Amino acid sequence: MKTLPFQRDTTKNRVTVECAGRNVSVYSSCAYCRHCQGIRVGTRLAPSPQVKALNDIRQRGAADETLMNAAMMFNTLVRDGSAVECDNDKNEGFLKLY
Repeated sequence: MKTLPFQRDTTKNRVTVECAGRNVSVYSSCAYCRHCQGIRVGTRLAPSPQVKALNDIRQRGAADETLMNAAMMFNTLVRDGSAVECDNDKNEGFLKLY
């Protein structure tokens, strides 16, 4: 597992990380990537809310609100965090979560 530090652009309100040799948006790529294991907030690792939501949907058939809440929680974690924990050790890039 590797830690990808955030690169913040406050003028455009963007947060990117370097993934597979290019800069990608954390909000639109990492949020929905199978490799994203969580967000580093301070010294703790907050697990990816989308992965938990996906497991809830598979087990209990949760509603669409679950996915929306997970996306909002991910955005909050990115706002407060400093890096993404990624298990993309082979450097293959983005893989769809769902």
